[in-house]
Amino acid sequence: MSQQTRTNTPGFGWAVLTTSLAFVVAQLDVSIVNIALPEIAKAYHAGISTLQWVIDAYTLAFAVLMLSAGSLSDLLGSKKIFQIGLIVFGIASAGCGLAPDALTLIIFRIAQGVGAAMMIPSSLALLNHQFAHTPQLRTRAVSLWTAAGSSALVAGPTIGGLLIAFSNWRYIFIVNIPICIIGYILSFKMEQTAKTNKKSFDLAGQLTWMLSITTLISIIIEVPRLGFNNGLIWGGLILSLLLFGMFLWIESKVAHPMLPFHLFKSGQFNALLILGAVLNGSYYGTVFILSLYLQKVLNYPSLIAGFAFLPLTAGFVISNVISSRIINRYGIRKPIVAGLIMFAAGFTGLFIAHEHTPYIQLFLPFLIIPMGMGLAVPAMINGILSSVDKTLSGTASAILNTSRQTAGAIGVAVFGAMAAGGSLSILGAVSKSAAISIGLTALALFLVTRSVKK
Repeated sequence: MSQQTRTNTPGFGWAVLTTSLAFVVAQLDVSIVNIALPEIAKAYHAGISTLQWVIDAYTLAFAVLMLSAGSLSDLLGSKKIFQIGLIVFGIASAGCGLAPDALTLIIFRIAQGVGAAMMIPSSLALLNHQFAHTPQLRTRAVSLWTAAGSSALVAGPTIGGLLIAFSNWRYIFIVNIPICIIGYILSFKMEQTAKTNKKSFDLAGQLTWMLSITTLISIIIEVPRLGFNNGLIWGGLILSLLLFGMFLWIESKVAHPMLPFHLFKSGQFNALLILGAVLNGSYYGTVFILSLYLQKVLNYPSLIAGFAFLPLTAGFVISNVISSRIINRYGIRKPIVAGLIMFAAGFTGLFIAHEHTPYIQLFLPFLIIPMGMGLAVPAMINGILSSVDKTLSGTASAILNTSRQTAGAIGVAVFGAMAAGGSLSILGAVSKSAAISIGLTALALFLVTRSVKK
């Protein structure tokens, strides 16, 4: 059977569609809620800190539990964890949509994060298992999976604006339910993945990891409100470091650690982890700043600001779709290098932003930044999956996505802190965030050229 024929079989499309649906709802809920915050504030008479936790509760649970979910995926089988994740996410979305008060909404946002953390590593593990012996199909499948999730991420503000304009803010959560149901039904046709030989769940490692990262991200979230010199901030930072040190000690002693240290012996694995953190930290932080810039400086209404992000969607889709062909022809190193150069060039274009910048001048950076990221990410994911045994693909993808989500939360907190203080601060933050992103991209480019195989 030819490669082309195999690519067009129902098995390929079924696997990509099933896993992509989970990635779509998980990524959509990263960004779609931002546009609804004014409506949520009106409904619950909520203040800024409450709204911040409506956003961050999801990201926090998502980042903290990903590694645990990846370990469970390898231990119990990715298909089972994937299905449970879809159920949890669907129920939590219903809870968010029906929440009578802000506290209930935040609790169900945490539950959404739990479901998302279960879905993402297991979905990648399912793809890796499905096409483990056909690398070209795996490359194309990962590219399409990435394109679906990336498109959902950047289309979130636009979709949210449309739902609010024509219905109610609660539908930004309700819309997830039919997608989860479809994904759950389709998942029964997926093959179960191979399980690891380890027989136990690393409970002590899970707890110390969760507490360490939860404390760290909570500190980052609260720094703008409490100030960096606050005793709670420093105490939390010390506690986080102690817990992380305890986590590393536990992982070095237990028979079956959730974080296998031997994975980090690969220079390529480490370089790609840092690359993922740089991409997400720079992108999430910058998009947060740009959303403030469009609405607070250029005074775009919410719906128009959402439409202004459409070039980001187009950029991701274009580059994700063509990336598989480039990877299959040139390997992973060249598309990553090309993507990072485009990524940095896009940030350079943001230096033109001022109080009266015409949107046409912002269009090109808005297009190039996601195109560069969309070219690099599928190659990065393929590099991670190909560098580990397939029985550890859930853990490896969880490590990658944990570093990406944690970096994304840090990027939003750090870049957001620079924007505090009005329109002039937001304007300054656009340039500062662009400069920081260019510097981090240069670091990632250096590491990739040294460590990733040609």
